[in-house]
Parts: sequence; C-alpha cells; structure tokens
Amino acid sequence: MAEIGVAVVGGGWAGLAAALALKEAGADFLLLEASLRLGGKVRTARQEGFLVEGGPDASVRYKKEVLELAQAFGLEPIGTLPEKPAAYILYRGKRHPLPEGLLQVVPGDLKALARTPLLSLPGKLRALYDLFLPRGAKEDETLREFVERRLGPEVYRALVAPLAGGVYGGEPDDLSMRAAFPQLWELEGRHRSLLLGAMRARKGRGSREGGSLFFSFAEGLQALTRRMAEALGERVLRGTPVLGLEPVRGRWRLHTPKGALLAEAVVLAIPAPQAAGLLRPFLPEATALLKGIPHTPAATVSLAFPGALPVEGHGLLVAKGEGLRARGFTWTHRKWPGRVPEGFSLVRAYFSGEAARLSEEALIRLALEDLARLLPGLPRVHRAWAFRFPEGMPAYRVGHLDRVERLEMALVKAPGLFLAGNYLQGVGLPEVVRSGRRAAQRALAHLSLGEAHGASR
Repeated sequence: MAEIGVAVVGGGWAGLAAALALKEAGADFLLLEASLRLGGKVRTARQEGFLVEGGPDASVRYKKEVLELAQAFGLEPIGTLPEKPAAYILYRGKRHPLPEGLLQVVPGDLKALARTPLLSLPGKLRALYDLFLPRGAKEDETLREFVERRLGPEVYRALVAPLAGGVYGGEPDDLSMRAAFPQLWELEGRHRSLLLGAMRARKGRGSREGGSLFFSFAEGLQALTRRMAEALGERVLRGTPVLGLEPVRGRWRLHTPKGALLAEAVVLAIPAPQAAGLLRPFLPEATALLKGIPHTPAATVSLAFPGALPVEGHGLLVAKGEGLRARGFTWTHRKWPGRVPEGFSLVRAYFSGEAARLSEEALIRLALEDLARLLPGLPRVHRAWAFRFPEGMPAYRVGHLDRVERLEMALVKAPGLFLAGNYLQGVGLPEVVRSGRRAAQRALAHLSLGEAHGASR
C-alpha cells in the first residue's frame, strides 16, 4: 500500500491551491481528481476563434489571492473593456443603467442613486432615511431583512436582489448577511449608516481601485488551471476517484479504483455533498452539518451570433417577475477583449434552480427564447455551448457561520482531516483559493505536530 504525507482530494481551484502550498513547503503529497479534467467549476473552451467561459468568468481585482497566483506563474491579468454604464437591470419591462459607485450591492454615490430611474421618488427618499437610522441589534439576518430595514423594499427589489442573485444564483432573499455579505454587515457596524459607510469606502478606495473591478487572462481562467497543473506535475492523479475514507491508527486510508493509499493527513477539496458521503461512516455530526448546506443547481449557455447585436454595457441583470428564465446575460464581446472573431457577437446566459436541471439542448433553447424576447429580430445562432453544474452553488443561509464553526468542532474528532471549498467562507475564486491554502497550512501543522510527537518518544 502506497504511503504519503498528505492526500488532497479534488482538483478544483481549492485542491490545486492546497497542493501548491504543500509543494512550496516541501511536503510529500498527492492530488487525486475523479475526472480527467482539472479546474472544477472553471471551464474554458476555445473553438473556431471563440473563447468561452463555462463557469466563473471573472475574479475581483482587489482580492489578492488569484492575482498572486497569476503573478507567480507569469500570467498577465487583463481587465474588462471600458463601458459606462457597465451593466443594466431589466426591471418592470425596461432596461435601466445600473447606478455607478456600488460597493457590492449598496450605492456609494448619492448622486447616482438620486438620478437612477430604477427607483421611484418615494423609494429614493426611503433609501436616504438610512442616514438617520440606528444600527441593527441582531447577530445575523437575511439579506432581504437587512436591506429593507436600512434602505427599503424598493431598493431590494430593483437593485439588490438582481445583483445578489447574479452572484449566488437561486433566491437571494434568505442569504445570511454575516456569511454572504460580510463587508456590508461590517459597514453598518463601523459607520452605522450604510450609505455613509459606502461613500467613505468608495472615497478611500479612490485610485487604488483603478478602472476595471474584474480581471481574467487572454486565454481565459483555464490558463491558470493549466499553470497550476504543470507546476504540480506527476503529483496529480487524474481519473482517480476516492471511493472511501477511513481512519486507521492515526492515519487515513483512501480507497480508489487503483488501490488503497495511506496518508498522514487529508484535505477534502470537493463539494459538500461529496465530502458528506466520505465522512458518513465515521463522522455523523459533520455529515449532517455538510448535508444541511443548501445548494442550487447552476448552468451557463454561451451563444455566438454573426454581426453586432443591439446591446449596451457588459451585460443585463434580470429582476424577479420579468418573465424570463435566465438570471442575467453577459455581452461577452463587449466585456472582454479577444473573445470572438471579427464580425461576431457572443452572449452568455446564466440559469439557476429548476431551469438549470434541464438538458444542454433544452438550456440552449431557453436561452435563445429569452434572448429573442429581449432582442426582436435576433439572427440565427452560429454556435452554442452549454455547461451544467448539478452540484450547484452553496447558499449561505442565516446561521451559516455558526454551522461552519460547529463543523470545525466536529472535525476535532478526526485529527489530520481538513476541508476546503466554496461552501465554507466565500463562493468567489479568491475565497476558494484562500480556503485551499488554509487547509494546506493546517495539514502541514498536523504533520509537524506528528513529527514533534515522534521525536519526543
């Protein structure tokens, strides 16, 4: 039976980041990925001159984790093409420019808030009442409760819900403020008024924020996946699912189709439902906590068209009740340079919930139907790509951080076992990378503790 220091299970960005951290520390490790493809939800396709992102299509510029990885591998980030306004919201049958100066989902520019046609005059006045409201007293509350308390129901319906739904998918009403939007939660705590805090934060960022808030790479996000895989080399075993996991005298036995593997520590960088399946035989409490994290199926469809489509900005978010199945659209050819051949347009549609469970053919049909409603006279589609993520996106409900804390306590009963992934403390790519690196550091500390204990004997 082969023996190693650390087994990393899962070849998405959390697992790859964990494996890189282990390599940097000189640890003995192996990364095991069930499929033949690495990258997890990051899926990039290049065909006929089109570059299509199936999963996430951007990272937030001011979060350092992905930028540092890119710099280490010599990848030059590219920003989005300049567009003002950058995005629109479909609300009550009309396309409205998204107000500039947003900090996550809160306006940081009162002039933009006053000018936007998205809100009625009573809605704008209700939002301004935030300037005089006291701080909230709850330990946590839903996104809807929080925004309606501070800014009013109209701001939530017209601005916040479409933005939050575009990030998390599904219904954003029940998302936890502390877990899903910690910056906003802390904003109220520090400044009392949400609008004042957003304005001060915006002024403080100033020139540091520069132009584009988002970045990618000339060859798409999969370029970073390739560089990480190349750096790990033979320490990656593709097509090697972990079928079972069991504790054995202070170590861990992993069962795979290629035989058993014995490891001193394990990093599970796989979706929560899969992690729950591996832990079920020996950690029932952790299994129940993992299964209790709701996930919403997600899917994207990219459509290529000849000629220029009559669209503006980088994309369109869709408010609830507009009669469309897509949560939003990205006009990829207007957002990113070098993604389409000359003379073509490329559109990306986002789906979540029940619609995302449909077949690829049905999803493409749905995307075309929704787009045709927005753009009458739509030309015949040239090429279509559909990507489905049945495991979906985790939804951070009220109490999520308490759940994560209880999960950490449950894992105390399994020394040497660590978790990483988007279901813990952040769904964005930077947070996923941070999660993987944190799990690797804990695994290294466990190895060091074992070495010290062995030496003392």
